Amino acid sequence: MLTSQRKQYLMDALRRDGRIVATTMSAALNVSEDTIRRDLRELAKEGLLQRVHGGALPASPALADFATRHGIAPADKAAIGRAAAALVQPGQVVFVDGGTTCAQLVRALPRHLRATVVTHSPSIAMALMDHPDIEVIMLGGRLFRHSAVGVGAATLEAIAQIRADTYFMGVTSVHPDSGLSTGDYEEACIKRALCHAAAETIVLASSEKLATASPYRIVGLSEISGIVVPAGTDEALLRPYRELGIALHTAKPVQKDATP
Repeated sequence: MLTSQRKQYLMDALRRDGRIVATTMSAALNVSEDTIRRDLRELAKEGLLQRVHGGALPASPALADFATRHGIAPADKAAIGRAAAALVQPGQVVFVDGGTTCAQLVRALPRHLRATVVTHSPSIAMALMDHPDIEVIMLGGRLFRHSAVGVGAATLEAIAQIRADTYFMGVTSVHPDSGLSTGDYEEACIKRALCHAAAETIVLASSEKLATASPYRIVGLSEISGIVVPAGTDEALLRPYRELGIALHTAKPVQKDATP
């Protein structure tokens, strides 16, 4: 079998099974595990999959740059934002992550909600300028342009001084085995600190992020309370999270007026 044919076989197996186990592929193709691992390394460099111990998982399309991510599933993200905003209660202190889905969350907050939003995202803070009753606390740090958020020691130090009711986390990948992950090491550290500084963590995940993996782990699924997902998400994707006892909040799209 040619290298290109072998790689196509691996990608077909990944789409079919949701994961690649190197030992299984080695036996099926009658080649060494080193050959399979080399193929996986090359496919990972092309952004086609994410290598993990013993094999590979699907790569997340949310690893793209900030501008590109704005164009991925915009209707789903708007629905997720509205559903997440409905979970914010008056008087709460909430962490709000950066990213395109969290931007939809703050846009959906009632204009006269009385609450405190703590964020390391300048764009999230600016989106709340016309909410006079929301206290906005900005966390400092070095600007990580890929996600337009602050990262680094200053951000971690500021997080350590706050205890929030809820953290609304944006991620690039959610996987029932690998947990939550993202594409940058420092950003993963910040998200982990925010999770640990909140009483509960709610993850905002459009369907293309489910059952995928990214290079840097944030936390396991045992450390989150719920996931907000778009309506119509394949039940096969959701079943593993239900079985883990994670609350799934369904984000329904806005119903269009059927009146002529």
